[in-house]
Amino acid sequence: MSSHVKGSMFVALAVLVTVGAACSTKKEPPPPRTDAQKRAADSTLGASRIPGAAGVKNAMAVSDSAARRKATLDSMAANP
Repeated sequence: MSSHVKGSMFVALAVLVTVGAACSTKKEPPPPRTDAQKRAADSTLGASRIPGAAGVKNAMAVSDSAARRKATLDSMAANP
């Protein structure tokens, strides 16, 4: 191959890459999930039979227990 053919192939490839990059659209990241959405996903995972699901379920139970305990203590502190 002559250097002229190699050069034109390089230019054609460069043009294709540039056009492809210019035509691509930028995807915006999805909005952050709310606490309710996170809890729903964790609940679904905890109810499944995949390995580690029981750990997720237990972690949610511990979190719920701690939240109830905190609410009780806050209530006691607000109403002595």
